[in-house]
Amino acid sequence: QHQNLQQTIMTTFKKLTIFLFLSICLSASWANTSHDEFLDCLSHKIMNSNSISQVIYTPKNSSYSTLYNSFSSNLRITSDFKPSIIFTPNDESQIQEAIHCSKKHGLQIRIRGGGHDYEGLSYISETPFVIIDLRNLRSISIDTEDKTAWIQAGATIGELYYRIAEKSKKLAFVAGVCPTVGVAGHFSGGGYGMMSRKFGTAADNIIDAKLIDVNGRIQDRESMGEDLFWAIRGGGGTSFGLIISWKVKLLDIPEKVTVFNVTRTLEQNATQLVYKWQHIADKVDDNLLLRLFLRSSESPFQRGQRTVHAFFTTMFVGGVDDLLHEMQNSFPELGLVKEDCIEMSWIESILFFVGFPRGTSIDVLLDWNNSTYQSGFFKGKSDYVQRPISINGLEGIWKLFNQVGEYSAELQFSPYGGKLSDISESETPFPHRDGNIFMIHYGVNWREMESSNKHLSWIRNLYGYMARYVSKSPRAAYFNYRDLDLGVNNKGNTSYEQARIWGVKYFKNNFDRLVKIKTKIDPTNFFRNEQSVPPLLS
Repeated sequence: QHQNLQQTIMTTFKKLTIFLFLSICLSASWANTSHDEFLDCLSHKIMNSNSISQVIYTPKNSSYSTLYNSFSSNLRITSDFKPSIIFTPNDESQIQEAIHCSKKHGLQIRIRGGGHDYEGLSYISETPFVIIDLRNLRSISIDTEDKTAWIQAGATIGELYYRIAEKSKKLAFVAGVCPTVGVAGHFSGGGYGMMSRKFGTAADNIIDAKLIDVNGRIQDRESMGEDLFWAIRGGGGTSFGLIISWKVKLLDIPEKVTVFNVTRTLEQNATQLVYKWQHIADKVDDNLLLRLFLRSSESPFQRGQRTVHAFFTTMFVGGVDDLLHEMQNSFPELGLVKEDCIEMSWIESILFFVGFPRGTSIDVLLDWNNSTYQSGFFKGKSDYVQRPISINGLEGIWKLFNQVGEYSAELQFSPYGGKLSDISESETPFPHRDGNIFMIHYGVNWREMESSNKHLSWIRNLYGYMARYVSKSPRAAYFNYRDLDLGVNNKGNTSYEQARIWGVKYFKNNFDRLVKIKTKIDPTNFFRNEQSVPPLLS
């Protein structure tokens, strides 16, 4: 009996092994077939174009690896699959054809704008896929009389800033600090910037858009309807279609703004200053945004000893005298003096916050693949704070800083209030409005693969420690600082209950409305990734 049982087990094991082997072979065969059929379909659709070899890249092309490796400087992002095709369309009609061919032959697409997705979801997948890379769609049209701009989805925010400044000294736009971030994803996730307390997010200033829907049709605000237009302004555009351009409202600013970057260490009372900052940062004049960066490195006062450096990095939409008056009233403890401040144009302030030396040409904003950003390993997370963190809580953060290498970790405290609080939670899918003092961005960097587990454990441990000090039910997070630790969709059909685990953290009560819109406009879940809004399963 024992021998018969052993033979039965061995026979079953062999059958299972053969089944798995055949499944893998069939899967690989299907993927190769789908790839070839998609390539044939797309080539025929755009066969009248003179540039097929310049828009379709496969692993057989010599430039494929260079193009693929240009997608991200975050070496943490890896996948077993590389795209079978990288497609860099020259116009909207070619995107329509790519969507048609992808649907017909069952290949998933990923949409890459600037390539800054924190988890690489714009250029990796766990199933065979095609990348539609929007780098050739980057035209920007500025209308200074109407105070509007149309921006193609492949443009970066640095290019947008440059084109505005090229046309006017008194117009601007509110979006992020990093100039190489793409407008498509950044705007569709919200878009916080150094003037957000005065003007809101980038998404708050979108007045029209064009996208290609699941059926390959180009829709604008009027034809897509207000529900879909609502969804793409903060709900993540790639869940609902392929954004091809935004129309935004440009913002009136003075010819000069004022900036400063003042540093204080623990020996200079940084703990008390950070504690006080929490009580005023969301309440100061709307023209003032006092951002706070926290890092740990060697003390300038005690050689060989580490300390926490608090960088008060600030933008004031106005002149230095008005700034000093406001700071004296709201935050005299910082001890700001006129010599700390610099008046400059808005476009110069963009370079200041990136860290370029004074006098750098604004042409650097056109370098969308800027070599200033070196490759390395990175992990980011986010939180929202609704009550000031206690002195003991801050000192706990300082202790955790000492458990990781110098300069490798940074916390950003980004203040809310002002215009951000004036807009209701349901006005757009971006729900982080009244009641939030500030947002925390946690970031950790490292250089060697062997250090990955150590640094990932560190940031997750810090995130766990912070749970008592941040928002609850849900513990909110910022969609543009994407974090797969919050939860992911299944590779196949994702249930509403599963997606809601991460969805309410990004979108709060707006998640249910996003799901209903997704169900209506993309019921088969064609536009999807590991954290895309799913349709309700029928």
